[in-house]
Amino acid sequence: MSRKLEQNIDQLPYKKASKWYRFWKRFFDISLSFLGILVLSPLLLIIFLLVFLTSKGPGIYRDHRIGKNGKEIHVYKFRSMYVDAEERIEKYLTKQQLKQWKKERKVDHDPRVTPVGKVLRKLSLDELPQLFNILFGSMSIVGPRPITDFELKKHFTEEEQKILLSARPGLIGYWAVKGRSDISYAGGERQKLELDYFKLRGLFFDLGLIFRVIPTVLKGKGAK
Repeated sequence: MSRKLEQNIDQLPYKKASKWYRFWKRFFDISLSFLGILVLSPLLLIIFLLVFLTSKGPGIYRDHRIGKNGKEIHVYKFRSMYVDAEERIEKYLTKQQLKQWKKERKVDHDPRVTPVGKVLRKLSLDELPQLFNILFGSMSIVGPRPITDFELKKHFTEEEQKILLSARPGLIGYWAVKGRSDISYAGGERQKLELDYFKLRGLFFDLGLIFRVIPTVLKGKGAK
């Protein structure tokens, strides 16, 4: 995407997804997720065993998020935190970290993350089980990142919520490509990038995001 276009995104209208765009997007979702699961199955098994054998708890974590049309979905991830990280959050976080968590749903140097989990998060390998979400239709390869009901209501207006929930959440998002956790809700940058996707989306733009996210992940940019 050209620098000139990026500078003028604010002036663009939101795009309505055409029938053909939705068809081809779903076709690529099914094809690429199935191929990804097939090719990566040995790696998926190795990661599952590493998580399962190095810390107490299940290998797969099921996260509650809001999907298309406001439907609650279960987003699958390799567990990267200690098993009691959510229920006993005060056990692990300082007051400052707890404040950051409530505001951003992210914590710098999160002590709840296991040693294996740190590596998985750095390379975004913890999100590979979302290929199954994509295959079965609750997510897409590209789209706004899946968020919680709390984030949705706290950081987006009612009109913005309608736009955000008009598409399946994605494994890869415009926000993730631009900087992941380096870009937060605090200054309004994350909200803007998530919504900008709906002004730019299209098959070629989506494919471009897929290729652009690879160096971002390999560099570990914005990973927490």
